[in-house]
Amino acid sequence: MIRAVLIDLSGTLHIESQAIPGAVEALKRLIQTNLTIKFVTNTTKESQNFLYNRLTTLGFPVKKEQIYSSLAAARTLIVNRQLKPLLLLSPEALEDFEGLSCPTNEKPNAVVIGLAPNEFHYDRLNEAFRHLLNGAELIAIHAGKYYKRKDGLALGPGCFVKGLEYSAQCTATVVGKPQKMFFHSALGDIQPGEAIMIGDDVKDDVEGAMKAGIRGYLVQTGKYQLGDENKITPPPDAVVSSFVEAVEKILKEIQK
Repeated sequence: MIRAVLIDLSGTLHIESQAIPGAVEALKRLIQTNLTIKFVTNTTKESQNFLYNRLTTLGFPVKKEQIYSSLAAARTLIVNRQLKPLLLLSPEALEDFEGLSCPTNEKPNAVVIGLAPNEFHYDRLNEAFRHLLNGAELIAIHAGKYYKRKDGLALGPGCFVKGLEYSAQCTATVVGKPQKMFFHSALGDIQPGEAIMIGDDVKDDVEGAMKAGIRGYLVQTGKYQLGDENKITPPPDAVVSSFVEAVEKILKEIQK
């Protein structure tokens, strides 16, 4: 029985400001079912509001509350632990962290790092390194290796997270995919065995979901590379050409 479908965004529904061919219509068909739909993303460059505006501009019929991002999970962690962080985030993401940054006259007790190209320079990373040496906690919104842009694959924040871990001799708390808690939080009261995750990242999307008890569908768009399905054991529950085929497969199952 399927009750919920978790859907990755970048590389699965769209690549930057271009929708995956057929994805808008496929999502419309999926929404016409009684399934719970959540958009789960590790995107750390963009706030929930920014993501919502992008998706609706592309024609995707989404509701803002359906978007569950690693930014939201990180904000919850910061608030719950009453942290005063140094935020290594893109300007577009800072909207989700309004009022949470460490005051300028105090020392941060956490370093929060997302995909923030403008922050990844020596002086800023060295500032983060020194705070970590002084006992600040390292929080990685996610530790992705790379992501898909229109001009090709690009570095994710993972290498910078690993670099800070190595130099400061600490271990980051990772809050986004592929963490089990992230997937379970997105599902709410729905059991993992009643859900399917659709994504283009065989590790963070598919393997992470499967380890959380959720079926994993790997799409061959976005960051997918030939042979990715062979990089995890057990293999994905399904390998499909695109989100369109994933939806077709789900619709056939629920109509049986």
